[in-house]
Amino acid sequence: MIDKILIANRGEIALRILRACREMGIETVAVHSTADRDLKHVRLADESVCIGPPSSLESYLNIPAIICAAEVTNAAAIHPGYGFLSENAEFAEQVETSGFKFIGPSAKAIRTMGDKVAAIKAMKESGVPTVPGSDGPLNDDNERNLKLARDIGYPVIIKAAGGGGGRGMRVVNAEGSLMNSIQLTKSEAGAAFGNDTVYMEKFLEKPRHIEIQVLSDSHGNAIHLAERDCSMQRRHQKVLEEAPAPGITPEQRAEIGGRCAEACVAMGYEGVGTFEFLYENGEFYFIEMNTRVQVEHPVTEMITGVDIICEQISIAAGNPLRFNQQDIKVRGHAIECRLNAEDSKTFMPSPGTIDHYHAPGGPGVRLDTHIYNGYTVPPYYDSMIGKLITHGNTRESAIARMNGALSEIVIDGIKTNIDLQSDIINDGNFVIGGTDIHYLEKKLGIH
Repeated sequence: MIDKILIANRGEIALRILRACREMGIETVAVHSTADRDLKHVRLADESVCIGPPSSLESYLNIPAIICAAEVTNAAAIHPGYGFLSENAEFAEQVETSGFKFIGPSAKAIRTMGDKVAAIKAMKESGVPTVPGSDGPLNDDNERNLKLARDIGYPVIIKAAGGGGGRGMRVVNAEGSLMNSIQLTKSEAGAAFGNDTVYMEKFLEKPRHIEIQVLSDSHGNAIHLAERDCSMQRRHQKVLEEAPAPGITPEQRAEIGGRCAEACVAMGYEGVGTFEFLYENGEFYFIEMNTRVQVEHPVTEMITGVDIICEQISIAAGNPLRFNQQDIKVRGHAIECRLNAEDSKTFMPSPGTIDHYHAPGGPGVRLDTHIYNGYTVPPYYDSMIGKLITHGNTRESAIARMNGALSEIVIDGIKTNIDLQSDIINDGNFVIGGTDIHYLEKKLGIH
């Protein structure tokens, strides 16, 4: 087993990794910016190293500084968490060539899945269903591009191959705007991602966002841990997630989950990962794979009993999976509300000092957060300050427990999105289940 892990991240995910390491008897190294010296995991880690000023570019995205910190502390491995460098193939490569274990898939797998065109090609070869599209990058042949769009059928969406987080996409409703949309997306993609490759897909008008969690080791074993519904989104950013997805049958779960696991084996994928799909009219369409642990992994842990972070570390240590597919049983229902330091109505970030904090409790309530009384939320990073998760034997029970937990939690001194989450949980259509990815924006009046 790995004896010391450097945690190359911050906030609640860094604390989550530290807790897993403690459970496994692994020493920890916390790296932090000057703005984050008071983070909970920095205080709790066996060792800590300041790697730069508040700017992410000079700290959490500073590859030489992170590797240097691993060297001076004799760490055996580096865990990237999510965000920052977690899906950076160059970082994974430099970690490995510097003599440390990268807790994640190979740089090759990250590159393949990071390029949406290459990822779709890999999925097609593995039998994973994909959205009808151009099956490769678009070129400057206008007639070819027009024919592709006619064959696919409008509306279509132009996507950047290196895009992500909702950026680098443009919907085209009619032929007259196709050429201009392709050129605009190419220009934006080149500027934003350093890669102006774009491709075309059918634009699904009312899909749900459903994803499959997978675990895959270096011994040719892979399993799935059922699905999550992440359709409650704003500006392509997830706000609330739940597992399992309402309306998905055990047969559908076994079919699509099995294909994802088989794709992992075919690719030689190692670690945890998530296959993201659009789901419409009973059909799954692959859109991308995240080669890291997800923000929403707790809902899967709650319904399966599998500690995903511990399994991720065990896989990185070269161990075979400790579960087979038959061991995985879906038990009850779980919901996660992302807690952000932001105004519930304007969504403006609200950094500042937390004057009073009280965590909710009771059966089936879990809160993953790094905040505490007197903690100052810095203005330099993502506004998420925690994740509130509830679990119940039924979806109705999980919703009721979330209602109770949201009414109990107290975070004074800054603005939070707790009111928005309460509104969502009590929304009639959410209670029924199965809302599409556009529902929240329509509810909020965002067009």
